[in-house]
Amino acid sequence: MKLRPLHDRVVVKRLEQETKTASGIVIPDAAAEKPDQGEVIAIGTGKRNDKGEFVALSVKVGDRVLFGKYSGQTVKVDGDELLVMREEDLFAVVEK
Repeated sequence: MKLRPLHDRVVVKRLEQETKTASGIVIPDAAAEKPDQGEVIAIGTGKRNDKGEFVALSVKVGDRVLFGKYSGQTVKVDGDELLVMREEDLFAVVEK
Protein backbone atom coordinates (compact mmCIF):
# COMPACT_ATOMS: atom_id res chain seq x y z
CA MET A 1 0.00 0.00 0.00
CA LYS A 2 1.21 3.51 -0.74
CA LEU A 3 -0.36 5.27 2.23
CA ARG A 4 1.71 6.27 5.27
CA PRO A 5 -0.14 8.10 8.04
CA LEU A 6 1.54 10.96 9.84
CA HIS A 7 2.04 11.57 13.57
CA ASP A 8 -0.55 9.75 15.76
CA ARG A 9 -2.85 8.66 12.94
CA VAL A 10 -3.68 5.08 11.97
CA VAL A 11 -5.17 3.56 8.83
CA VAL A 12 -7.93 1.03 9.51
CA LYS A 13 -9.72 -1.33 7.13
CA ARG A 14 -13.27 -2.12 8.26
CA LEU A 15 -14.02 -5.78 8.88
CA GLU A 16 -17.02 -7.24 7.11
CA GLN A 17 -20.25 -7.34 9.12
CA GLU A 18 -22.26 -10.53 9.45
CA THR A 19 -24.98 -10.60 6.77
CA LYS A 20 -27.02 -13.28 8.53
CA THR A 21 -28.51 -13.25 12.03
CA ALA A 22 -28.16 -16.14 14.48
CA SER A 23 -31.65 -17.32 13.53
CA GLY A 24 -30.74 -17.39 9.82
CA ILE A 25 -32.36 -14.16 8.60
CA VAL A 26 -30.35 -12.54 5.81
CA ILE A 27 -29.75 -8.79 6.25
CA PRO A 28 -29.63 -6.83 2.95
CA ASP A 29 -26.69 -4.46 2.39
CA ALA A 30 -28.96 -1.40 2.45
CA ALA A 31 -30.21 -2.23 5.96
CA ALA A 32 -26.87 -3.28 7.44
CA GLU A 33 -25.03 -0.86 9.70
CA LYS A 34 -21.40 0.05 9.14
CA PRO A 35 -19.12 -2.23 11.13
CA ASP A 36 -17.40 -0.70 14.14
CA GLN A 37 -14.43 -3.09 14.06
CA GLY A 38 -11.42 -3.00 11.83
CA GLU A 39 -7.85 -4.08 11.31
CA VAL A 40 -4.97 -1.62 11.60
CA ILE A 41 -3.00 -1.72 8.35
CA ALA A 42 -0.64 1.25 8.87
CA ILE A 43 0.44 3.50 11.74
CA GLY A 44 2.18 6.84 12.03
CA THR A 45 5.41 7.60 13.88
CA GLY A 46 3.67 8.82 17.03
CA LYS A 47 2.92 12.03 18.86
CA ARG A 48 5.51 14.42 20.30
CA ASN A 49 5.48 15.07 24.04
CA ASP A 50 6.37 18.33 25.82
CA LYS A 51 10.10 17.55 25.52
CA GLY A 52 9.82 17.06 21.75
CA GLU A 53 10.37 13.29 21.93
CA PHE A 54 8.17 10.88 20.01
CA VAL A 55 5.74 8.78 22.05
CA ALA A 56 5.09 5.51 20.23
CA LEU A 57 1.54 4.45 19.46
CA SER A 58 -0.01 1.70 21.60
CA VAL A 59 -1.48 -0.13 18.58
CA LYS A 60 0.45 -2.00 15.93
CA VAL A 61 -0.20 -3.19 12.39
CA GLY A 62 -2.49 -6.22 12.40
CA ASP A 63 -4.36 -5.29 15.61
CA ARG A 64 -8.14 -5.67 15.54
CA VAL A 65 -9.66 -2.50 17.01
CA LEU A 66 -13.03 -1.00 17.97
CA PHE A 67 -13.98 2.55 16.96
CA GLY A 68 -17.06 4.78 16.74
CA LYS A 69 -19.49 4.47 13.85
CA TYR A 70 -18.65 7.95 12.55
CA SER A 71 -14.94 8.05 13.47
CA GLY A 72 -12.21 8.88 11.01
CA GLN A 73 -12.02 10.10 7.46
CA THR A 74 -12.93 7.67 4.67
CA VAL A 75 -10.45 7.41 1.78
CA LYS A 76 -10.24 5.09 -1.22
CA VAL A 77 -6.85 3.59 -2.07
CA ASP A 78 -6.43 1.00 -4.83
CA GLY A 79 -10.18 0.33 -4.77
CA ASP A 80 -10.27 -0.34 -1.00
CA GLU A 81 -12.26 1.89 1.35
CA LEU A 82 -10.08 2.75 4.34
CA LEU A 83 -10.41 4.94 7.43
CA VAL A 84 -7.74 7.38 8.60
CA MET A 85 -8.17 8.38 12.24
CA ARG A 86 -6.24 9.49 15.28
CA GLU A 87 -5.21 6.85 17.78
CA GLU A 88 -7.36 8.57 20.42
CA ASP A 89 -10.47 7.80 18.28
CA LEU A 90 -9.92 4.07 18.88
CA PHE A 91 -11.84 2.58 21.80
CA ALA A 92 -10.10 -0.76 22.35
CA VAL A 93 -7.93 -3.50 20.92
CA VAL A 94 -9.72 -6.84 20.56
CA GLU A 95 -7.54 -9.56 22.11
CA LYS A 96 -7.54 -13.00 20.51
